[in-house]
Amino acid sequence: MKGATLLATLQALGVTPSFSRPAVSNDNPYLESLFKTMKYRPAYPSQAFESLLAARRWVGMFIQWYNHEHRHSAIRFVTPAERHANLDTELLQKRANVYEEAKKRHPERWSGVTRNWQPVRVVHLNPDQRVPKKTDQKEVNSELKKTA
Repeated sequence: MKGATLLATLQALGVTPSFSRPAVSNDNPYLESLFKTMKYRPAYPSQAFESLLAARRWVGMFIQWYNHEHRHSAIRFVTPAERHANLDTELLQKRANVYEEAKKRHPERWSGVTRNWQPVRVVHLNPDQRVPKKTDQKEVNSELKKTA
């Protein structure tokens, strides 16, 4: 399936696609991120689906994979199903133990601390990268002098 075909299908269904514009309130970045993940899967079809039922089956298999097999980097490489079932804390603790044991056995392989395996409790798809505004004028003037 080509991107233009997907776009045409969305428009035919009355879905107004957005193009991941930052700070725009009517975008759905979660859905757009899911579409991108879906389109970059090796199993993504190269041809149009034969029927609506075939499309629904494919999407069903994709959602099963996404929730139960795909390990998400933003939640420390656990699956959404593991996280929603509160299995992530124990899993991540086991990983931390494995890393610490490996570091003890072969310290020469480690140049610093091990990977952070603490559970992630709050997830943001595109966290706001803006620097908070400084309201204290003395602080602003001090910062300006440092950069001058």
